[in-house]
Amino acid sequence: MSFTRTLRAVGGAVVAGALLFGTAPVAAADQIRDAQWPLQGFKAEEIWQISTGKGVTVAVIDDGVNSQHPDLKGNVLEGKDFIDGGGTEPKNGDTHGTQMAANIAGHGHGPGESEGVKGLAPDAKILPVRDLGARADGFASSIRYAVDKGASVINISQTGTPSDGETEAVAYALKHDVLIVAGAGNKGSGPDSIQYPARYPGVLAVGGVRKSGEIWFDSPGHGSNYGPQVLLTAPAVDIVSAGSSGKSLYRKSTGTSEATAYVSGAAALLRAKFPDLSAGQIVNRLTKTAGLPQSAKGTSIPDQKYGYGFIQPLAALTRDIPAGSKDGPMRMPKADSSQGAENPAVSQGSDGKGSDSQPVKEVPMSPLFIALIAVAGLVVVGIIVAIVLVVRRKGRRNGPPPGGPGGPGGYGGYGGGPGGPGFAPQQPNPYQQQPSAPNAYPPAPPMQPPGQ
Repeated sequence: MSFTRTLRAVGGAVVAGALLFGTAPVAAADQIRDAQWPLQGFKAEEIWQISTGKGVTVAVIDDGVNSQHPDLKGNVLEGKDFIDGGGTEPKNGDTHGTQMAANIAGHGHGPGESEGVKGLAPDAKILPVRDLGARADGFASSIRYAVDKGASVINISQTGTPSDGETEAVAYALKHDVLIVAGAGNKGSGPDSIQYPARYPGVLAVGGVRKSGEIWFDSPGHGSNYGPQVLLTAPAVDIVSAGSSGKSLYRKSTGTSEATAYVSGAAALLRAKFPDLSAGQIVNRLTKTAGLPQSAKGTSIPDQKYGYGFIQPLAALTRDIPAGSKDGPMRMPKADSSQGAENPAVSQGSDGKGSDSQPVKEVPMSPLFIALIAVAGLVVVGIIVAIVLVVRRKGRRNGPPPGGPGGPGGYGGYGGGPGGPGFAPQQPNPYQQQPSAPNAYPPAPPMQPPGQ
């Protein structure tokens, strides 16, 4: 179905201070780095001793990326323009895609890269895909392109309505072990407000939090959307990032777009550190090390606003966490959706007709053989009738079987009761929150795990 996709519904349109700094002397450049409070909260310098995202490609599906920005130059690959074929550089002063790319893989500039904006995974590569999702297939073509070009993480900081082929494209990415991260949206509403692509099963939906770690909400129509799809949250308020050029070289904005980019950056760090983990297992590490603010103490997780909590990349990189199941805590698409065009229901053989085996010749049966089969059938029927008669007589003597309601085989037993037949007792949540590490970005008060 065709629709109009709302660009930046999860990010740059919610600008807390559009023009932050222009081209400026070193003092202003240092101020830019100092203003990147998420890096300080994440303890990024310690993180970069462990992983910088090197060797990982993150696709940014957005309005283009400024490959010549001093804080991104050299980290932006050749991508594709699905809008008008005019190239992946931003048009008409657009900066949203550049902001996302810088939050993920900005490397700064100047002596020791101490100036300008730095991303959470500064050695990752950005694959720019210019697409606003306005075609009939939405982001389907862009997602498939990013997968085929080697991206292991796809960042989509946009929202809209479902489009033809997107479900299959998400399944295609999962089949190739590619993690798609998308923003929850900025209307501050829920629980049915999560839009697409974040709403699709198999996509990691991200909400936004303040510096305190509490969910971002300014007023009705202005805050982090929430709902059962949200798995993680990340910094979303007053995020300093790269802009376009000239006097708008840097910007400050607020929205779940920014949070999405930080989660993509964290995923890149983990994919570089743990290359053998699946996309779901990467999410597992992020959810098991996520934190909650003091005000959310005792919250049952996953929560519709916080998911499993805000990301703590240093803990995710350093904690001893079992790999867990391939899909981790992710909701996966239905089996038929994951088939896609590459996996028809009937496997193709060498002749293209569903099998490469030879046809079986029919063997005619003789009249004598048919008669023997009929006699044998009559004998079997007679034996069955005799057994039924014996069982009925015995049942009348012994009365009803023991147990009754609540016993084995009765209502509420192992084979029945609420939830339908054959359901085993519910198991504990395998993704239970772990105690928050001391590196959580809210500096005070100390973070506490839920339930304590």
